[in-house]
Amino acid sequence: MIDFLNLKKVNSRYDNEIRSAIDSVLSRGWYLKGIAVEAFENDFAKYTNRKYCVSCANGLDALTLMLRAYIEVGRLTEGDEVIVPANTYVATILSVTANRLTPILVEPDINTLQIDDQLIERAITPRTKAILIVNLYGHDAFTPHIAEICQRHNLLLLEDCAQSHGIPTQGDAQAHSFYPTKNLGALGDAGAFTTDDKQIADIVRATANYGSSRKYVFDYIGRNSRMDEIQAAVLSVKLRYLDNDNRRRKEIAQFYFDNISNPRVTLPYQRRVEDNVFHIFPIFTSERDNLKSFLQEKGIQTDIHYPIPPHKQKCYSQWNHMSLPITEHIHQCELSLPIAPYLTTEEVSAVTDAINCWT
Repeated sequence: MIDFLNLKKVNSRYDNEIRSAIDSVLSRGWYLKGIAVEAFENDFAKYTNRKYCVSCANGLDALTLMLRAYIEVGRLTEGDEVIVPANTYVATILSVTANRLTPILVEPDINTLQIDDQLIERAITPRTKAILIVNLYGHDAFTPHIAEICQRHNLLLLEDCAQSHGIPTQGDAQAHSFYPTKNLGALGDAGAFTTDDKQIADIVRATANYGSSRKYVFDYIGRNSRMDEIQAAVLSVKLRYLDNDNRRRKEIAQFYFDNISNPRVTLPYQRRVEDNVFHIFPIFTSERDNLKSFLQEKGIQTDIHYPIPPHKQKCYSQWNHMSLPITEHIHQCELSLPIAPYLTTEEVSAVTDAINCWT
């Protein structure tokens, strides 16, 4: 069986270092707001080329607290519009509505699968205050045109980097998820926020700590959203290997591009492989369920990212009437192939051969 993703195999490659890092935390007896968190924040800030990194409990909190910080400084107010890609995981949009902001869904480019920068400007109104791009599947959603639009309309450029550890950050602020399946994954939930803006970073840190920047003094109505020392210690180990893991993901992606040749399967648009980190390798077919079952019979596990788009979810029933045909097409046809960095060349070749013999 070729698993879609085997987390035991992901982490066993660094077993000794991870166990040593956890033992160090246990021996210190300090489990929150300690030296492991501080070390990871410093290392991840350097890795992302940002001045500040604030760790938190998970990726959704990182997104939500990012928007909340801009509300606290007056850059955003309740009811303001935030442009988001229609083709995304629901967490992106949950963070917007949780702050009583208004998501404006923009269709993706069918080639890049990312928000279509040619459609953004027509979605801008006097209430638009930010664009929240998502580096979906580990592909870079940033374009110079998006940056130019933000500059011309005085909009915040925010980034959902949950799937794109290793892609250069470009905007005013970024939210990161370290859910175990991510390119940089913890052993449980964890997340982080990055920026060059000290004021925004300080607000995120305070609001993630009950609203407190000093013990028993509360400047904000906050929440408890902190990364623990064990997760930070584990992430510090895995961060050292992230570039190597991403390099392997790119090699696997290139193999798929070079060798999948079934005419019933559409590959994603082949931008420069080195510009992406391939958290997910999506392929497309109108007979997705048939192909998924066929590969399962061949001992190859796949996944779907994602079967139902956000605007068709029950939680956003007010949008269920909307027609977003490109997003809907992607969600009806997408199938994700195994692309974990531990995969052998023989396993990747077996996936390719199975797809090519599907009739």
